[in-house]
Amino acid sequence: KNLGEKDDVVNVKPGFGRNYLIPKGYATLATESAKKVLAENLKQAAFKQDKIKKDADAIAARLEGVKLSIGAKAGESGKIFGSVNTIQIADALKKEGFDVDRRRITFDTEPKFVGEYTANLNLHKEVKVKVPFEVIAE
Repeated sequence: KNLGEKDDVVNVKPGFGRNYLIPKGYATLATESAKKVLAENLKQAAFKQDKIKKDADAIAARLEGVKLSIGAKAGESGKIFGSVNTIQIADALKKEGFDVDRRRITFDTEPKFVGEYTANLNLHKEVKVKVPFEVIAE
């Protein structure tokens, strides 16, 4: 835990490495060939992350100006029966042509009444979008 992150090159005592880290599969010896493989893996991972971030930026740009309407059964006071959840937001986004995983959607405040709310979409660790939506009584 306090030794380092994945793909870090660290120095440890020989016994700790030989008897614990290497047999458990937590580490490998830092030979020249292993360092070259690590450098290539890091380069490929950076390329993949860059592509994922570009895709997230493109989706975020298309989401500007989108407003969703979610229908829910409500009482006379405006309180809805149950609540609007992330699955309903994901389905509404899919109807608009956006494929967003429901696990990447959060709310500032839980929608319990008829009215306007904001959904936060975490498309990438650096790309976050706020999408307004309105809960209407059916």
